[in-house]
Amino acid sequence: MRRSDQPQLALGKAIRQLRDKRGMTQEALAHAAGVTVGHLSMIERGHSNPTWATVKAIAAALDASMIELTKLASTHET
Repeated sequence: MRRSDQPQLALGKAIRQLRDKRGMTQEALAHAAGVTVGHLSMIERGHSNPTWATVKAIAAALDASMIELTKLASTHET
């Protein structure tokens, strides 16, 4: 298995898009997902690769499925 050190910009954009759609602040989402605001900000900007557990927690806090988040991220890929 190969590990990627490249940030996943599309995932960050998808998270931000869903967060905005839900009318949530970064603070509210971070609290609900159990991450720091700084970490969430870095994920949204594509400066950090979250673990699957973190992505799962963020998706749950957004009341979204992992599939929904993945599909949305695929629309942001370049």
